[in-house]
Amino acid sequence: NPEEEPVPCGYDQSLDCFRHLLLIRSWCPDRTIARKYFVDTMGEKYAEGVILDLEKTWEESDPRTPLICFLSMGSDPTDLIIALGKRLKVETRYVSMGQGQEVHARKLLHQTMAHGGWALLQNCHLGLDFLDELMDTVTETETVHEGFRLWMTTEIHKQFPITLLQMCIKFTNEPPQGLRAGLKRTYNVTDMVQWKPMLYAVAFLHSTIQERRKFGSLGWNIPYEFNQADFNATVQFIQNHLDGVDAKKYSKYTCEIQYGGRVTDDYDKRLMNTFVKVWFSENTFSQEFCFYKGYSIPKCTMVDQYLQYIQSLPAYDTPEVFGLHPNADITYQSKLSKDVLDIILCIQPKDRSGGGGETREAVVARLADDMLEKLPDDYVPFERVISLVRSTLTDLKLAIDGTIVMSENLRDASWASSTLGFWFTELLERNHQFYSWIFERRPNCFWMTGFFNPQGFLTAMRQVNSIQRWALDSVVLCNEVTKWMKDDITSPPMEGVYVYGLYLEGASWDRRNMRLTESKPKVLFEMMPVIRIYSFAAIRTSKDPRLYSCPVYKKTVRTDMNYIAAMDLRTLQPPEHWVLRGVALLCDVK
Repeated sequence: NPEEEPVPCGYDQSLDCFRHLLLIRSWCPDRTIARKYFVDTMGEKYAEGVILDLEKTWEESDPRTPLICFLSMGSDPTDLIIALGKRLKVETRYVSMGQGQEVHARKLLHQTMAHGGWALLQNCHLGLDFLDELMDTVTETETVHEGFRLWMTTEIHKQFPITLLQMCIKFTNEPPQGLRAGLKRTYNVTDMVQWKPMLYAVAFLHSTIQERRKFGSLGWNIPYEFNQADFNATVQFIQNHLDGVDAKKYSKYTCEIQYGGRVTDDYDKRLMNTFVKVWFSENTFSQEFCFYKGYSIPKCTMVDQYLQYIQSLPAYDTPEVFGLHPNADITYQSKLSKDVLDIILCIQPKDRSGGGGETREAVVARLADDMLEKLPDDYVPFERVISLVRSTLTDLKLAIDGTIVMSENLRDASWASSTLGFWFTELLERNHQFYSWIFERRPNCFWMTGFFNPQGFLTAMRQVNSIQRWALDSVVLCNEVTKWMKDDITSPPMEGVYVYGLYLEGASWDRRNMRLTESKPKVLFEMMPVIRIYSFAAIRTSKDPRLYSCPVYKKTVRTDMNYIAAMDLRTLQPPEHWVLRGVALLCDVK
């Protein structure tokens, strides 16, 4: 880690902590929000995850001071509140807010305020119209039972009443950061210490699948809300069927019912299955088994011993613990740093003092002129797109001059791309590919990113290849990664098409041995060589199980909307290794 290294030429002694941070940020933006700075300036305890103590929070409250929890992904405190009530021998009754639930919430409030007990109103952001009445009821009711407490949960909402927020005790229950914090929280809320190794393995899996969310699409295509209830249900299943549970039954239950019940993406299901396949087998409880080097199942007899072992785990977990390449941490830390600094800048006072240089309107007008100059002539099939771009840019200039009124369409003149500049550059490149194809000749090699509908292109290729040979529904796509780059291609293939412009994320490509290999340090995306895609009748071929089935997406956001197809890539390691690495091919990495 660069922040741990001494700065040469005596600067290590002369720079204070903040200036040292600025120096590191200029070299490594992903290391801006490093744990070291919090420890050096505020102390060790502020760098550790905090486990929510609901009992101390309750002790600070009174019958007329509600307690409100701000929800974050995977952190519903309902079970913790109910468990605390049972421990204090207080009845907890709850209503989940939504359409038509105000009647039940009103009845619950009157009963608990008169006779005592805890009232829990869940998801209050879905019942905003009721909250003003709720506040009046709590503050204006003459007599309130001493044992009454009002608990509330809500997502952040800009229309939530400020007055109610001010009178509440506010807390949040964010998922712990890191395996150590996650395991500590899990062991602090469970009393089940029989079948101890299995319990630890389930807890480790639970913390791992939660931690992978922070790595974005590399971790999970969709950030699922795994929470403590999933862990409790899995533990309850094993406890109920302890004598009859084997690795196969546990895998099926975990993958397809408990944790798998939340998973909707096919490739996320494959990832979940892979975790259970690799970590839960007949070898799980052997002496040699470990999740990752330094992360094994401890041989303990008491919960306190497990907690001591958990405390000895590293404060920082390398992404390899979760199956990812160390490069994944660059993506996470860069996003974290950007988000934190953006929030800091957002809350700063806005200085409107004028300065030199162009105004915002002048910059927009100049860019519009530049784009209009580069815009090609209309032609089919680009006629509608080019006409729309030309009319939008022209109207935007007229609106800046005050000739026409600025409309919503002009204020939001942005298309499906990370920036307008990237979108316009891609428009020109797409135009070049289609123009050459229509008016000159078929390209030797196709730029995959240049298609608005890549799936349609691949389907058309299947149709051409299957004419007079096979039925279309029996034809499957096959692929072969070549050794050539785009400039090396001088003629089209005998069968199928050549495509280029795909980037490999999560791994690197060994061009000499023609197979997947580990990513190069600090290289997040690697350009793939030209790939030949062709079709074959399914009855004449079967996929090699040693090949890694790699999904292809249009963008870095890996959703069904961006999914194109799957390509088979050769690998020396088992395919499960690359599943855990989150390896995928992307058309666009901007």
